[in-house]
This record gives sequence, structure tokens and C-alpha cells, in this order.
Amino acid sequence: MHRVCVYCGSSFGNDPAFTEAAVAVGRELAAQGLGLVYGGGSVGLMGTVADAVLEGGGQVIGVIPRKLVELEKEHRGLTKLIETDTMHERKRLMMEHADGFLVLPGGYGTLEELFEVIAWLQLGFHHKPVGLLNVDGFYDLMLAQLDHMTAKGLLKPMHRAMLLVATDAKELLSAMQAFEPVDSGKWL
Repeated sequence: MHRVCVYCGSSFGNDPAFTEAAVAVGRELAAQGLGLVYGGGSVGLMGTVADAVLEGGGQVIGVIPRKLVELEKEHRGLTKLIETDTMHERKRLMMEHADGFLVLPGGYGTLEELFEVIAWLQLGFHHKPVGLLNVDGFYDLMLAQLDHMTAKGLLKPMHRAMLLVATDAKELLSAMQAFEPVDSGKWL
């Protein structure tokens, strides 16, 4: 891996552990010489991750739709900022520039991005690792739902195992570095 796409909230949430985790992820990316690809904003957890990577001397690529430049207050100190016309173009470019995906706490957008990249991994549209940093149990209920889907036969165990989960940034990035995709085929 050379660059990791981080999906996370454009707000901070109400648990200081979320911000601490965003800083830890950014510092660890920089320490490992991994670049960051993210949504291009300067606010919330996304801005915090970018700032931590930059402070650590790392490279940061932000991708933001022009419509969100005002809302998310684009980060002006990045290595590279790419403005797009649409959200689809934003997501496509983020996926193309990244060698793996790491998910921190967030809202609807974060979940949508997570489920898109894990579904595309399942279907074989990419072979990049997808990691979830479960900060203070933030994703416990969602992970229980995935286990329920597996128990009910709607998600195969091998596909459930594709989502890498950890509570520590360094541990998660190590698992992502070691990831070997399973070419199981969706319908096997």
C-alpha cells in the first residue's frame, strides 16, 4: 500500500475518542510513509486526519465536489486538492488514488462509502483492503448486524471476513498491509 483512503465524519461527534482516533490514524499513516486520500474538507474528523498526516510530513490528496467546497470548507494546505463536478466523480477518484480504505466514525456518507467499497471487494471490482476502526465500540451494533446477516445466510462467512476490524490504528494498518484478497466469486 502507498495511499490509504480514509472515510469519516465531517463533524467531530460528541465523543473525544473519535478525534483522538483520527489523530492516531493520521500520525500512523505519516509514520509508515503512507499517503492519505480523503474527502478534501478542513472540518471535523476528516480535517483532523489530514492535519495529522501533514504535521507528520505525509502527503495528502483531497477530493471534493465544487458544491461542497463552501459546506465542508475545503482544506487549502493539502499536497493536492482535486475539485469534481459530482459525488460519483469524487468517489471514483478517491477509489482510484487509494490502495486501501480505512473507516473511522461518521454518519450516512461514511456508511455509504464503507458499504460501497466492501461490496465492490466482494464482487471483485477491486482487491484492496477495507478496514474499520471500531472506536469505543462505535460500530458494535453494525458489526452485530453483519454477523446476523451471516447467520441468516445472506452474507457468506468468507465475505463477512473481508472487512478487517480493529480498535487500534497501528493494528488495523498492519492487517490492511497483510491483506490477501479471496477470489471467491460472489455466487460460489
